[in-house]
Amino acid sequence: MKLSRQVYIIILTTSFLLIPIVAMQYTDDVEWTSRDFAIMAILLIAVGLSLDFAYRKAKTRLVRVLALMGIFLMFVIIWAELAVGIFGTPFAGS
Repeated sequence: MKLSRQVYIIILTTSFLLIPIVAMQYTDDVEWTSRDFAIMAILLIAVGLSLDFAYRKAKTRLVRVLALMGIFLMFVIIWAELAVGIFGTPFAGS
């Protein structure tokens, strides 16, 4: 049985979300709520699906690399804004 790419993306997202779950068991420095997990799950799934789409649709290697780098850069910027608020938007973290 062959698993689809979407299943792999969900498995990888779940694996990434296990990191803060385990960290919360050993330290008080990590304090995620269910809302934090939901937002990060949505963000990771959206990035995974976007990367998959860009990888499949890009015609040349240069366009593929630029698209993947752009998507990854946007992920890092959004993640940083949600975590610490580098731009000071209403969505900024603590």
